[in-house]
Amino acid sequence: MNKQFIQSNADLSAYSTYEIGGKAKYLAAPATIEELTSVLEFAKEKELKPFWFGMGSNILFPDEPKEDMIFISLKELKETYIDEKGWFVSAGMPMSHLSLIGLASGTADFDFCFLLPGTVGAGIYMNAKYYNRQICDILDTAFYIDLKDPEFKVQTIHVDGCGYSYKNSIFMNNDWIIVGAYLNHPDFSALEQGIREVERLEQVVEYQNPSVLPNFYKYYTTMAETWAQDHEAEVPESFKSVIQDRGSKFHFDYPSCGSVFKNNYNFGEPMGKVVDRLNMRGTVHGGASISSWHGNMIVNQGNAKAEDIVYLVEQVKKSVNEAFDFIPEEELIIVEKK
Repeated sequence: MNKQFIQSNADLSAYSTYEIGGKAKYLAAPATIEELTSVLEFAKEKELKPFWFGMGSNILFPDEPKEDMIFISLKELKETYIDEKGWFVSAGMPMSHLSLIGLASGTADFDFCFLLPGTVGAGIYMNAKYYNRQICDILDTAFYIDLKDPEFKVQTIHVDGCGYSYKNSIFMNNDWIIVGAYLNHPDFSALEQGIREVERLEQVVEYQNPSVLPNFYKYYTTMAETWAQDHEAEVPESFKSVIQDRGSKFHFDYPSCGSVFKNNYNFGEPMGKVVDRLNMRGTVHGGASISSWHGNMIVNQGNAKAEDIVYLVEQVKKSVNEAFDFIPEEELIIVEKK
């Protein structure tokens, strides 16, 4: 097996915006679909359970990972091109990159992706959203591999068949690995120029590991500012609004997963306000705490363990159920431990 994209005893904390996780017996970071297929064949041969992820921005890895699992990071899968069928983007492309390509190609359709810390594949998986815009609004066709298919062939599904709703999709109920997608764009001639422009910016702005949230924030705000300076323009107001909104909640100051729980629209209040009503902001356990600035965030204050985060998750669920008679559903994916 090519050691370039399969590691042994890999530190999962380096692949998570929580900066939490123990040593994985196997971790793979394929850069092509062919390499991914090789990883899946390796997993089948070794009787390993694949667990795929993107930037690790919505995941809590265990302190002691199970030895029969192989963790597959798709963030090196970053190909993008235009062909006769549309605009193809690989699953590992950061969603924030889409906002920059949109900016450079003259459309605001992708502005909602700015500073969304995750990859296109993960966004398609859980229908990532920011206020009233979500990934299904820009998706045409998703490409995926069904892990139950012995040949691991790439298959497609149109957006109409994806069963999208609020942070939910068909992908969440199947053993499918999303490998890429055709996305919609209003002007393909401008898109080609936009892709080239962002590729130029990548050569100018120093790359930062996007799984470290302060680095992620610095990299993408600098990319937007550099584009504006080069074109003697202003950073779009929609970008500034995102910076203000997320900055005021200190989303990028501490390791976290962002929102821990989905909103319960039947209850009528977002989970951040629900937690506020219980006066749980600032609650500490071990190295973790419920954020002092946003009730629906649990942050790693330093050296937190996965069990610290899980403890606070369970405390919120218990308290909300006792006070309001419903159990909040996690948006955070908690990976099972050994």
